[in-house]
Amino acid sequence: MKLETLFLKIAVVIIGIPVFVLCILGLFRIISDAVNPEYASLLYPILVGMYASTIPFFFALIQTLRLLTCIDKNKAFSDLSVKALKNIKYCAFTISIVYVVEMPFFYLLAEKDDTPGIILIGMGFVFASFVVAVFAAVLQKLLNNAIEIKEENDLTV
Repeated sequence: MKLETLFLKIAVVIIGIPVFVLCILGLFRIISDAVNPEYASLLYPILVGMYASTIPFFFALIQTLRLLTCIDKNKAFSDLSVKALKNIKYCAFTISIVYVVEMPFFYLLAEKDDTPGIILIGMGFVFASFVVAVFAAVLQKLLNNAIEIKEENDLTV
């Protein structure tokens, strides 16, 4: 099991590195290299929302690493893993809410640039984080049920 969790830990780090690099280098270039100065005023709120969404994103990655560490230590059915899943769920819902709030800016940018695909990109962020939140909520409920069953069995033996 340690090999699989090591692979998942590496995957989590590999997911986090490009987002971190994008935060440092990429997002500022979007504003500085704006083709049309009219777009810059719309890009600032989008940029702020993207930076705001990285805080819960990295917190969720840390919680994922904690969950994988619990699995490594054979403590998958513990309150720590339930708490990690709960935190991941809240982070994903927070990211989804941030991008829902940003959708009017995506719409205005799409209107000015005449590219409706930008709205689909914003909706993709909302949908992806919402799916992660629902998946984490389902796993949290399943884990709670498994812990209850395990405690019942421990008491009867």
